[in-house]
Amino acid sequence: MNKKSWQEKLEDNKGLPKVEKISGKMSKKWGTGTVVIPAPKEVDEIMKKVPEGKLITINQIREILARKHSATIACPITTGIFAWIAAHAAEEARAEGKKNVTPYWRTLKTGGVINEKYPGGIEMQKRLLENERHKIVQKGKKYVVLNFENHLINPDLFFNGK
Repeated sequence: MNKKSWQEKLEDNKGLPKVEKISGKMSKKWGTGTVVIPAPKEVDEIMKKVPEGKLITINQIREILARKHSATIACPITTGIFAWIAAHAAEEARAEGKKNVTPYWRTLKTGGVINEKYPGGIEMQKRLLENERHKIVQKGKKYVVLNFENHLINPDLFFNGK
């Protein structure tokens, strides 16, 4: 059996998205309501819409997904995994000569932290972000986009005024 490419993983929706009631162990951490488990492609589509000079956090992506599906929250685990898959699929596509790949380096962790698990690690993302005139600073062991809050995309742009 051949191993799936990153792009194939991105396209495999696994029966998602789906909205479920928060119950059991989940309710201790997330409270009550509903959780959306997004499809990988949904996460990628949000990441794709972040223009040069702008940034988005994984939590903003979760807020957009929750709002889109009328859920209380979006699953933090699957959203993070699917962002990681989207990043690797983008680099795989770039290696194949594709030009307009998902700008995954514009997707940050909470607090403006660069995601060390994205392709090329910290160094590649630093370079890509600095090429877009963002300033990167080290805080302890982490690298953060300085004043990232001033560059965050407005989540309302994903809803065409809805």
